[in-house]
Amino acid sequence: MWLAITAVIIGLAILVWSADVFIDGAVVLANKLNVPSFLIGVVILGLGTSAPEMVVSVLAALEGSPELALGNAYGSNIINIALVLGATVLISPIIIRKSIINRDMPLLLLVTGVAAWQLSDGVLSNTDGIVLIALLIAVLGIQIVLSLKEGNHEHEDDPVLDSAQETSAIRGLGALLLGLSVLILSSRAIVWGAVELATLWGLSELIIGLTIVAVGTSLPELVASLSAARKGEHDMALGNIIGSNIFNTLAVVGLAALIAPINISPVILSRDVLVMGGITMLLFVMCLFAFISNRQFGRVSGMTLILTFVGYTLWLSQSVAI
Repeated sequence: MWLAITAVIIGLAILVWSADVFIDGAVVLANKLNVPSFLIGVVILGLGTSAPEMVVSVLAALEGSPELALGNAYGSNIINIALVLGATVLISPIIIRKSIINRDMPLLLLVTGVAAWQLSDGVLSNTDGIVLIALLIAVLGIQIVLSLKEGNHEHEDDPVLDSAQETSAIRGLGALLLGLSVLILSSRAIVWGAVELATLWGLSELIIGLTIVAVGTSLPELVASLSAARKGEHDMALGNIIGSNIFNTLAVVGLAALIAPINISPVILSRDVLVMGGITMLLFVMCLFAFISNRQFGRVSGMTLILTFVGYTLWLSQSVAI
């Protein structure tokens, strides 16, 4: 048992470090290519911080633990909004732009709705996986085209981006590959340790995925969002959460379903998908209110999200007790 616990703890620690290296490399390359700032938050950071969930879920599916993949993806989505975004705006309130209301949140709601609809028949098939990947390509296409139309917003006063300009593209690519390689190795250790703990403690793989693995793989989102918010990069902070949740729902679950069909436990629909959809709608309503009232998405909203996370955690703990 202690070997499994050690594997999870060390794996999570290395996972956070490797994801950070991966993101740094991605940001360097993005700035060398003059990618618009919004895409750094939604696509670059969204993809980078979702890479742990993606690798963990793929490995879980390959090793015959598909519910761990689902729990990881949906648990991370809940944690990203309730805990990560909640903690971020407690420290630094976020300004809501019009495009968040008109484009980004509606896309996230659409993606969440499609995911819930696919699960309603009790199985996530290979065809469902293809649909999710195709939808991911379409959503990314929309984000890229519309962001390019908005123009490139330079981060002239951002020391991270300034230093990135002085870093060679080769070094950025090297950091990208190094981070990804270590990420895969640490993710394999997490999957093995999590499955062992689920067996030893008599817990379902779904619960392990929703808690230990989901929290661990959401740490990169927390670090990236806090860093962006402190630097006044509000678009990047919120864009990171929205982009990460889109990748989790479409890429993480889609790839797992492509590898092996997943039988859906009724509790996933009645509890986890319900909470994920509800908290996504709550985020949209709070963003809309902040935009209409010309207020920041601030500490009251952050505390509401964190209390929601506490309530969900208590619900999970009751399920474990039962």
